[in-house]
Amino acid sequence: MKRILSVLLVLFSFQAFSQKFAYVDTDYVLANLPEYTSAQKQINDISVKWQKEIEEKLAEVDKMYKDYQVEKILLSEEMRIKKEEDIIKKEKEAKELQKKRFGQGGDLFKKQQELIKPIQDKVYNAIVEISETKGYAMVFDKAGSTTVIYSQKRYDISNDVIKQLGYEPGVNTDIEDDEEKEEIKSPNDGKNKK
Repeated sequence: MKRILSVLLVLFSFQAFSQKFAYVDTDYVLANLPEYTSAQKQINDISVKWQKEIEEKLAEVDKMYKDYQVEKILLSEEMRIKKEEDIIKKEKEAKELQKKRFGQGGDLFKKQQELIKPIQDKVYNAIVEISETKGYAMVFDKAGSTTVIYSQKRYDISNDVIKQLGYEPGVNTDIEDDEEKEEIKSPNDGKNKK
């Protein structure tokens, strides 16, 4: 019985070693997709517009408060209470707008889902198709939270994904240049120098 278990263990371990792995840098892939760049620009433009709208409302609240501070001594108790309530109401409206635009599940999140998610789905589907075609058991995302300490370039399928999506790889080489600079640096750079 022990002999059979040993043989099975050896067979399974050989099978595990025969698995094919690859990695992809989704940041690099997305940077090479014009539709992603366009979607990011739209999101940034909307974000700037909404932030300006909120800042204008907060500036209005600030002006109301400063005016109130100047007039406060001249106002009756009823007028002071009314002005304070108006200021609090305006400030609450500005904060509610900020939450609506930028809060969890807010307008910005919904816009990102609307514009970015379909592109991410296309990239994911291309990765799945390439993985199934080339027989990869697992594909790691170099750009994600999974830390890849070392990888050989031959296992990088990022350019394959870009081609699968119908684009030419290498449009944005800034990402690659930054990665090459990081790889060149030694962990001891700047240390132990005399």
